[in-house]
Parts: sequence; structure tokens; C-alpha cells
Amino acid sequence: MATPHVTLKAGKFRRESFTRYVSRNHPLYVMLIPCILFFIVFKYVPIMGSIIAFQDYKIFEGILKSEWVGFKWFEQLFSYPQFTRLIGNTLLISFYQLIFSFPAPIILAVLLNEIRSSGFKRTIQTIVYLPHFLSWTIIFGFVYMLLSPQTGMINGLIADMGFEKIHFLQNNEYIRSIIVGSGVWKEMGWSSIIFLAAIAGINPSLYEAARIDGASRWKQFLHVTFPGVLAAVVILLLLKIGHLLDLGFEQIYIFLTPANFSVADVLDTYTYRIGIKNGQYSLTTAIGFFKSIIGFSLLVVANRMSKWLTGEGLY
Repeated sequence: MATPHVTLKAGKFRRESFTRYVSRNHPLYVMLIPCILFFIVFKYVPIMGSIIAFQDYKIFEGILKSEWVGFKWFEQLFSYPQFTRLIGNTLLISFYQLIFSFPAPIILAVLLNEIRSSGFKRTIQTIVYLPHFLSWTIIFGFVYMLLSPQTGMINGLIADMGFEKIHFLQNNEYIRSIIVGSGVWKEMGWSSIIFLAAIAGINPSLYEAARIDGASRWKQFLHVTFPGVLAAVVILLLLKIGHLLDLGFEQIYIFLTPANFSVADVLDTYTYRIGIKNGQYSLTTAIGFFKSIIGFSLLVVANRMSKWLTGEGLY
């Protein structure tokens, strides 16, 4: 929102008071109230609950009467024998998502932008948006129908070619790729919307000038399309880095089996086991606090690097 605190009158600049400026733009501030209330109620108030990470929280005693234990739960988390495995699996799957899942919607948006037939373009967009509205349980059902050694289509083709069937979902070599691939398929289309909007905001005269200069479609992408979406790409990449340790519980848990537990168990699924099943609320809050600190630190560092390299940043 622009904040012009100066107005031009009779050829002179006169500083406008804050009260007068707010009064003059009060419809905008009124529309801002629901957003501010949402963040206060659902984002800032819950932050106060983070103090149970420093307590031996008892649900019937509440925050006020529970005993303070300092960094006990953080020490327990870092001394957990499987902590290295958990943080390793979380970082590996996050990096795979960053490498493969993040560029996918950008590429899709650029390709959709190259389609000239509006009817065909809308059809493709509808098809690629659809998986976003499916639950992870349904997505797992599709994956199982494709990869099952008993009834899976892919294993059927492998058997027809004379090879031995592969237990994809039970195999440690494939499970991370399956998790990342299913995530790409589910969210690629929906995530491409913001990049399509960024591309739509590029001035068409830039493309026309590039064509007059004899630029090919690839050159138009390099010198017009890519610079036009760079700001959106940088901002979304920074937000993604800030949530590097947040893989999401549903996606991982639905694919988790005893056979692939060693390579697919992550912090979010561990949090579910000890928090929901065992009722260790203080320990799960300590894990969430740890993830938030790491995410915030990564966001600050990445934002500074981005501003240094590209001039774009979140703040």
C-alpha cells in the first residue's frame, strides 16, 4: 500500500498528518482488519503455547501449574538415538523437493504460456489442477494401482518384458523418489497458477519488440519471460526455504511402511507418533520450536543472499 505522506498544493509540498491520511484511505484500512484479526487469533496467539516446550506440561494442570524444566525436551530430542536419521531423512526429502518440485510449476507455466489454442490450454490447465483437490489417501491409491507387484500396471509391463517384478513401495531405493514424484504430480498444476499470473503481467510490447529484433521463442523466454517471473520465483523460493523442515505429515505418513521406515521416517511423522499417540506434548512442541528456529534462520540467510545476488527479497 502506498503511503504518500505529502500532497501537492499550490506548487508546494505539504506534509499530511497520519490521522488525516488514514481517514482519507479508511476503506483500505477497514478491509485490512479481517486479515489482521486472522493473524492475531490463528498465528500470534498460538505462539504463546510454545512455552510448554520448556515445561513438563500436564494437560489437566495447564500451562500455569505445569513444572518448568528448562531445555530438558530439547536435550532429549538431540540425544534421541534416531535423531540423526530423522533430520537426515527430512533434509534429503526436502532437498529433493526443492530441486524437482519447485521448478516443475515454473516449467509448466512457461509451457502453458506457449500454447496458442485457448481451448486446448484450458483443457490442459483443468487436467493438471485436478490432483490438487484429491486427498493423499486417494493419491496413494493411484500410486498403489500403478506400482503394486500384484495388480500394478507398471509391474505388469515389467513382467511382460520378462523381468522380475519390483516392490517399489517397500524398496528403500525408490520410496523417496515416489514421495517426491507424487508431490510433483499433485501440486504442480495448482502451484503454476501464480507463475501464470506473473507471466500474464508481462507487457506484451516486450514480446513484440523481441520478435521485431528477430528473437526466437527461446530468446524471448530468456530475455522477456524469465526476467518477468524472476521476482515471483525468488519470493516463493525464499518461502520454500523457510519451510525446509516442514514436509507435511500426511504425504509422508501415507507412504510409510515398516520396510521403508529407515529412509522415509521424518520429523513430522515422529512428531505425530510421540505427540498424538504417546501424549508427549512438550516434546512435540520443542520439535516444532526447533523447526521454526531453523526455518527462520534459513529464511534470513537466504533473503540476504537473494538481495545480494538478484536484488529481490522478501523484505
